[in-house]
Amino acid sequence: MSDHHILQLGVNVDHIATLRQARGTNYPDPLQAADIARQAGADGVTVHLREDRRHIQDYDVFGIREGVNLPMNFEMAVTQEMLQIAKQVKPHECCLVPEKREELTTEGGLNVIDQLSDLKPFIAELKEQAILVSLFIDPDEAQIQASNEAGADIVELHTGTYADCSADQQLSELERVQHGARVAHSLGLQVNAGHGLHYQNVTAIAEIPELVCLNIGHSIVARASMTGFYEAVFAMKQIMIGARLESEGEGT
Repeated sequence: MSDHHILQLGVNVDHIATLRQARGTNYPDPLQAADIARQAGADGVTVHLREDRRHIQDYDVFGIREGVNLPMNFEMAVTQEMLQIAKQVKPHECCLVPEKREELTTEGGLNVIDQLSDLKPFIAELKEQAILVSLFIDPDEAQIQASNEAGADIVELHTGTYADCSADQQLSELERVQHGARVAHSLGLQVNAGHGLHYQNVTAIAEIPELVCLNIGHSIVARASMTGFYEAVFAMKQIMIGARLESEGEGT
């Protein structure tokens, strides 16, 4: 994910796993979703292995890493457990994110300033494995400076506030992201962005020239559940019709 001329898309397949885990089945399969994303033009796949394993499971991470020919962005909390898993998986990059057990999704960026002394050796250990390290942060200049000091290769700017704010506040939030991207780029950091981006609000973010990659998941999965629903219902009905016709044919 290093081409600065063509904005790249990393597809997060966490919520394919959310749907699977809701029923305890073995489908839908995040690995299959990741490969479909590849066929559709995705440049990378993102998975977040949470401490409570609420959606993505360990076997998903290893399966996608081995079975899908795309760079993996492995989102992870700053814990020793995740560090050891990352060393085994050896993804293209690790994105360090804040994580609270009770949250529905990641709420805000990592506070790099307050965790700088802990992050430096943690990041160094990942980089020893030839893994690029990204920090998921708010588009705040001080946090960007701290990320550079911590040794990060990449910052992923949190766009959740931009995505969730009212229309009259959105321009100022967009300007925050734009400024953050310029600052990070000037420091030699790769600049990604993500969180809350969907089909109606992504354009202004995608126009920011310093951005290399947008990581998007929930809105893609949500749209897929609608745009692919007709085909799924139609296919099921055809199987049912075919089974009945076959049954009636055998009975004559």
